[in-house]
Amino acid sequence: MMTRWTTTALVGAMVVAASSAAAQDYTLGLSTSQPTSDPLTQAMLAAEQRIEERTDGAVDVTVYPSSQLGEDNDVLEQIRNGSPLAVLVDAGRLAPFQSELGILSAPYLVDDYTQYAEITSSPVYEGWVDELAAGSNLRLLNYNWFQGTRQAFTQKLIEEPGDLQGVRMRTIDAPIWVATINAMGATAVPMPWTDVYSGLQLGSIDAAEAQLTGAEGINLQEVTTNVAFTNHIQLFTGLVVSEEWFQALPEDIRAIVDEELDAAGEEASANTVAALDAVQGRMEEAGVSFNEVDLAPFREATLGVYEEVGLTAAREALAPYLPGGSN
Repeated sequence: MMTRWTTTALVGAMVVAASSAAAQDYTLGLSTSQPTSDPLTQAMLAAEQRIEERTDGAVDVTVYPSSQLGEDNDVLEQIRNGSPLAVLVDAGRLAPFQSELGILSAPYLVDDYTQYAEITSSPVYEGWVDELAAGSNLRLLNYNWFQGTRQAFTQKLIEEPGDLQGVRMRTIDAPIWVATINAMGATAVPMPWTDVYSGLQLGSIDAAEAQLTGAEGINLQEVTTNVAFTNHIQLFTGLVVSEEWFQALPEDIRAIVDEELDAAGEEASANTVAALDAVQGRMEEAGVSFNEVDLAPFREATLGVYEEVGLTAAREALAPYLPGGSN
C-alpha cells in the first residue's frame, strides 16, 4: 500500500524527470495579429519548419496567427515575464520600455522602405536594442519584417489633411501612432486590429490606417470605399522574445533561431512587396477607389510629432543613417 510519503517521493521523482527532459527541449510560440493568409504568417510557418529541422526537434515552434494569444501589448507583457514566446510588433509598442525605439514608427522617417536597412544596421540602433534587453527583459531579435506602407482607408475621398477633420480613424495603441494620426487631421482611435472590421461595420470608427496586405486579410474592402496613398509610415516590425529565455538557449540553438527568424523577415518582406499590386487590383474589383495625394501637406502637418513624443534627440542620433545623411 502506497503511503503519503512514497506518493510524495514518486511525484518528486516525476518532477525531476520532467525537468531533466525539459532541459533538453525548448518551445517557442510565434504570435502575430495577421491571419494565416498574410505573407508574414506564411514566412513564420516556413521558419517553424526550418527551425525544427535544423535543431532535430529540440525546439518545438508553434505559430499563433490572428492574435490567438491576445493583443500584441498583452503578449509583450507575457514575454517580459519570461514566457517562451515571440511577438511581431512595431517599435512604437516598445517605446514605453526604450523610448528611442519609437522613432522607427515615426511619420515620414524615410522615403522608401529599403532605407530602413541603413538604420537597423547602425550602432545607434544596436545600442538601443541592447538597452531594451537589459532594462526590460525584451530582446528585439530583428526588425526586417516589412508589412507595407500605411494608407488611409476611409468612406470618402481624402486629398489633404483638412479632409480628415472629424474622421475617427483607428490606429495602433502606441503614442507615436496616436500622435501621427491626430497630426494628420483625424481623431485617433486606438483599437485592437481584430476589432477594426466590426468597428467600421458598426460605425464606432469612420476610417482606419493600414497596409494593403493586412487590410485585405481582414476584408476592409467590404467596409470602406476609398484608399488615399498618404504613405505616412513605412510599417516595419520585428520579433521580440524574452532576453532571459533567449540567453538560456544553448549557443548553437540560439544561433539557429536567430538566423532563421531573420531569414523569415526577409522572405516576408519580399512576398509582401510582390503582393501589393495584386491586392490593390482585387480591392478595386470589390469597389474600392484609390487616389494619390500631395504628400507635402501631410509631411508638414506631422513635423511636430517628433517633439511631441520626445524623439527629437533620437532623430538627431539617427541623422547620419537617414536619407540624405552622411556617415
